[in-house]
Amino acid sequence: MQNLLVLHGAIGAADHMKPLADALGDKYKVHTLNFSGHGGMPYAGDFSIPLFAEEALQFIEARKLEDVSVFGYSMGGYVAMYMAIKQPKLLQKIVTLATKFHWDTEVTAKEVQMLDVDKIEAKVPAFAKALKERHAPNEWKEVLAKTADMLRRLGEDNALKLADYATIQTPALLLLGDRDKMIGLEETVAVYKALPNAQMGMLPNTQHPIEQVDAELLAYFIKRFV
Repeated sequence: MQNLLVLHGAIGAADHMKPLADALGDKYKVHTLNFSGHGGMPYAGDFSIPLFAEEALQFIEARKLEDVSVFGYSMGGYVAMYMAIKQPKLLQKIVTLATKFHWDTEVTAKEVQMLDVDKIEAKVPAFAKALKERHAPNEWKEVLAKTADMLRRLGEDNALKLADYATIQTPALLLLGDRDKMIGLEETVAVYKALPNAQMGMLPNTQHPIEQVDAELLAYFIKRFV
């Protein structure tokens, strides 16, 4: 059975991906992981795309996984692309959903505003409670602070430039929800056009949060491509 590594997004965790993993389990041997600092994992330094990509590559190496494809949600998709550059022959295929590829200081400023812990506690206490439980025993506020720092660094120096995608030979499917208010269609199309071997798809009636994505529909797209 083919191996499929499923990567979570920023401030998320492996348990976020369980509905999708269950929907894919009939066809793939599905693997999930928590990036350092997420889902209770110990910290391994400052959050960064290179760090998370290295952790995913080490996960594959430690388990001696072969014939591996990767699905990455949001930040996880960005990590998957970075993995393909670091180990160009390792991954069979890549699927991303709701991945922000374009970063600059203006984009970062908007994203960091959504990580304001005081506003989250005041306006969406249920979300604050979920973050606390998801990342325990780590302090969820520190997870958000480290994520904000990572985004600021991306805004100053994007880990992947548009020209970098032209070097990725791994077949890739870029997916975007038609109601995603966080990811621009233009940035997704730009990366799709830059990749030498890519396809692109739009998920109907789909917003950004993974909790609101139809897992069976997403699994259909993944199975059809991978």
